Amino acid sequence: MKRNLSYLFLVCFIVLSACNKPESFEYREVKNLKLNHLGFNKTTVSMDIVYYNPNNFGVNLKKVDCQVFLNQKYLGDYILDTTIHISGKSVFVVPASVSFDMMDVIKKGFNILLNKEALIGVKGRTRVGRSGIYFTVPIQYETKFKLPIP
Repeated sequence: MKRNLSYLFLVCFIVLSACNKPESFEYREVKNLKLNHLGFNKTTVSMDIVYYNPNNFGVNLKKVDCQVFLNQKYLGDYILDTTIHISGKSVFVVPASVSFDMMDVIKKGFNILLNKEALIGVKGRTRVGRSGIYFTVPIQYETKFKLPIP
């Protein structure tokens, strides 16, 4: 009986240690930044955000819920409510579209328009997992980006 109990604990330990929590994705770059709609009340920008999956295994990205910042000031929310399969040790692209009030941006950072450069930041979380087991993984990055304004 003791021997069977020892085997049970050993098997439980091996199974639990094999189920490691996925590592956070690594931000790489923003590509294809496009100004879809320019207006004082509503401006829409779309982009592709490139990440790297440092995990040795494929995962599913189930949901993204982030706040977007422009020069460290809140700009708007980005929510992606779809499932994307991501292979292990691979680079992948997440499409993003953010709408915001242009007057608010002008009030918060007129120098952005003059310098044609902005510090874009994203902070939030995503649900990542495989085989029906999902974990909440934080997302946080900042990058300087040249605005495509002539």
